[in-house]
Amino acid sequence: MHTRYFAVPAIIVAAAIALSGCSSEPSGDAAGSDLTIVATTTQIADFTRNVVGDTAGVSLTQLIQPNQSAHSYDPSAADLTALGAADVLVINGVGLEEWLGNAIDASGFNGLTIDASHDVTVLGSTVGTDQTEHATAAPAGDGDPHIWTDVHNAETIVGTIEKGLVDVGPADAAAFEANAAAYSSKLVALDAWIHSNVDTVPAAERLLVSNHDALGYYTAAYGITYVGSVISSFDDNAEPSAAAMDALVAAIKAAGVKAVFSEASLSPKTADTIAREAGVTVYSGTDALYVDSLGPAGGEGDTYLKAQIHNSTLILESWGVTPTALPANLQ
Repeated sequence: MHTRYFAVPAIIVAAAIALSGCSSEPSGDAAGSDLTIVATTTQIADFTRNVVGDTAGVSLTQLIQPNQSAHSYDPSAADLTALGAADVLVINGVGLEEWLGNAIDASGFNGLTIDASHDVTVLGSTVGTDQTEHATAAPAGDGDPHIWTDVHNAETIVGTIEKGLVDVGPADAAAFEANAAAYSSKLVALDAWIHSNVDTVPAAERLLVSNHDALGYYTAAYGITYVGSVISSFDDNAEPSAAAMDALVAAIKAAGVKAVFSEASLSPKTADTIAREAGVTVYSGTDALYVDSLGPAGGEGDTYLKAQIHNSTLILESWGVTPTALPANLQ
């Protein structure tokens, strides 16, 4: 993934400073909170929200909004104000928040940063590799940032967030620990449900093609062969070449892939073209996957749990499998 830098215009920095001295609140914050938290991505915010629960005196601001790319996000003046006033910043890590350094400098944030990728084994690219190769650890500071797509990683992330919040807010330790335990039990149930359903499909038939290279942890965790992606990059802003598109069509036909999956936060146009040329089904619109971002409130992908259930259900159905009933604590 290449690194992009944005220059924060002076007018935005000035606006952020001015806003920090007035009574207006950034969206999602409560004035006078005892512990103020900012989380970067939709998934990280959802994990943090579940650890915080309804703990009194704790507020949470989510920077990246539903169906918004983490790769191309630029913070607003209100975002910078919220960040500058925060006690805690929770990030995905692994280089996903390419804009973060400049945002911290512009906002003056000097609180605690919780890196959710701590204790997660970071993988390399899935493109052009087999299951064994792409399940190996990437070099330090490099690799696939989409760590949350493996539900077991989500369990680790929640534990990291819990520990960080307990350290900075020891008075609320019992609440954070209880909330994290309750949510983690749901993640354990979800992981087992995905495994039990995927395991009913012969390994040779577990084939997946999606919009961009963002499902490496998911495919490694559940024994799925990732045949390729429309955008063969971790960055969803990259553009596929004509040669790459032709190669993917050929790979789809050779492997016997039955479907191409678009993603809710990306245009389905190229995925539609690939699927049409390969003669397979395309999953887009309401059947798109929630990968880089969760969906808007009230939708099928507005929480991490719902997004993973939605994604797994569609992938299983593309293989001709009707998933079993969800565990009681996920219904």
